[in-house]
Amino acid sequence: MLPLLLTGCGELVIFNPKGSIGIAEKNVILTTGGLMLIVVIPVIVLTIVFAIRYRASRWKEEYAHKQLRTGIVDAAMWLVPAAIVVVLGSIAWVMSHRLDPFRPIEGRGEPVTVQVISMDWKWLFIYPDRGVASINEVAFPVNVPVHFSITSDTVMNSFFIPQLGSQIYAMVGMRTELYLTADTPGTYAGISANISGVGFSGMGFQARALSRDDYDAWLRAARTSPRRLDAAEFARLEKPSENNPVAYYSGVEPGLFSGLMGKYMYSR
Repeated sequence: MLPLLLTGCGELVIFNPKGSIGIAEKNVILTTGGLMLIVVIPVIVLTIVFAIRYRASRWKEEYAHKQLRTGIVDAAMWLVPAAIVVVLGSIAWVMSHRLDPFRPIEGRGEPVTVQVISMDWKWLFIYPDRGVASINEVAFPVNVPVHFSITSDTVMNSFFIPQLGSQIYAMVGMRTELYLTADTPGTYAGISANISGVGFSGMGFQARALSRDDYDAWLRAARTSPRRLDAAEFARLEKPSENNPVAYYSGVEPGLFSGLMGKYMYSR
């Protein structure tokens, strides 16, 4: 019962998804959880019944032992869990392919490409096709796929927007990919789900799903920033800092993302 008491500490955002990927993952969680309860609930009930019926204080009582045909009982004890395991395995197989983070989302148009770099202790988002970048805020149009290319400039982190789904790790010298989409306009909390040092608690970001007009306005606002993301500014961002405010860059030096990956790959 203790986990139920903890639900008052905040909204269970993972069960309030706002995108097709998050909705599919929520359904998988509920379906598999419900199937497992078919076994869990009877076991819990029978454990309580046996503990009461055969408790030590009843040792003087006599029990009329009857010879039972246990074929049906044995069959149920083996076949029901086996059937559940087969169903769970089938769901895991199908959904792990259908929800593969590398798999593009079909039928939603051309995706928006965002390069993501985890740093100490902030997130850098680069829009290579738009020539802008941002710190601790990522914006994209609603109902349009977003293609995230993710790496790390520090220890391993975990990129996660709970209401959109699919936590995935950011690792040094490696690039991973993630496709997400938002079906409802809004601002959703993004987090690092992997503890990464003293500034971890402030390593959050905002994911803003905007209408097409609002997204274009966001890009125009970013292009008015006096800051430019060149090699010198990138070197400054690499230094550890905590609780970083949202910041925008109106220009991005080409090749920063690939150069970062190459730096760690060639140094091995």
